[in-house]
Amino acid sequence: MARRRRNRKEGEGFNVWRSYSDMMAGVLLLFVLIMCVTLFQAQKNYVEKLAEQEQRIRLQDEYAAEMREKQAELEKQDSLLAEQKKRLEEQNLTLDELQAALEEQARILEEKQTTLEQQETTLEQQEAALAEQETILAQQKQTMDEQQSTMAKQQATMESQRAALDAQQATLDAQQATLDEQQLMLDTQAQEIASKTQQLQDKQAQIDRIVGVKAEVIEALRNEFSANNVNVKIDEQTGALMLDSNVMFAYDDTQLSEEGEAVLRQVLPIYCQVLLSDKYKDNIAEIIIDGYTDTDGSYEYNLDLSQRRSLAVAQFLLETEGEFLNSADSQTLRDILTVNGHSMSHPILDSNGEIDMDASRRVEVKFRLKDEEMIEELRSLME
Repeated sequence: MARRRRNRKEGEGFNVWRSYSDMMAGVLLLFVLIMCVTLFQAQKNYVEKLAEQEQRIRLQDEYAAEMREKQAELEKQDSLLAEQKKRLEEQNLTLDELQAALEEQARILEEKQTTLEQQETTLEQQEAALAEQETILAQQKQTMDEQQSTMAKQQATMESQRAALDAQQATLDAQQATLDEQQLMLDTQAQEIASKTQQLQDKQAQIDRIVGVKAEVIEALRNEFSANNVNVKIDEQTGALMLDSNVMFAYDDTQLSEEGEAVLRQVLPIYCQVLLSDKYKDNIAEIIIDGYTDTDGSYEYNLDLSQRRSLAVAQFLLETEGEFLNSADSQTLRDILTVNGHSMSHPILDSNGEIDMDASRRVEVKFRLKDEEMIEELRSLME
């Protein structure tokens, strides 16, 4: 049993050294592999550096050859420039000689030109002397002819003066008769002017009366709205009642809003009651509802929109007229009510002269007197 234990211990010691030797052999093999890889990489880097160095040397040689070629080309160009400079100097020398020759020829030509001018001046003086002598002879001949004809003319003049005096007397008699006729015509025209002036004064009085009626109606409207504490905008010249479409309708809509109906219930009864009162209704020719839009969109679309909006206001007026008008006034309103759509025409401008889009979207209620067309016609005639 003791021998068996000893053999077991010897076997165990052998196995440990064997494992250690195997491990060291593996480590050595790994070290060898690493050294081989390192040497291979170093060899590869060395070869690449050698190739790169050879490439640089080759490029330097090519650059040096190119520089030598350029140097030779520059030397060749310098030689050509020297030859051209020499030729230019020779040409300049030749040009100087030619210039001197030309100046000499110009001087000779100037001397000949001066001689010719002197000769022409002499000829002109001789021709002038001959012409002057011919003129003197002609004047002398003309003087003799004039003296001979003067005596004949004086005789004829005396006879013609006697006839002229007779003719002047007859002319004075005719002018006196003409003046008498013109005076009669002036008197007639003065009477006609006086008659037309009276007619114009009568027409002007009629215009003043009609204009006074319109101003009175506008003032009555303003007073009535003020008395009822209704704040509205009335045009002082035309009496137009301007209603803001932004309040009356939603954007791009033709249906009256609740706020719009409330505004119409305030203003339309007062407006119609004043116009159709016994004091003014005989002068009212027309009550007009006009619709206007801004300038966005096409003319045709805005025309339909403005017409439908003005029609909506008119329909509301006709539906509610029984609340503030009697049957006779309601019939009168229907007879004289007119509804128009004007599309984007007559936009309203702001203080800068640009279109005010909000103010341009509006509905106007206005009136026309029966004699307004006559007023405009009379005014044009008077002007």
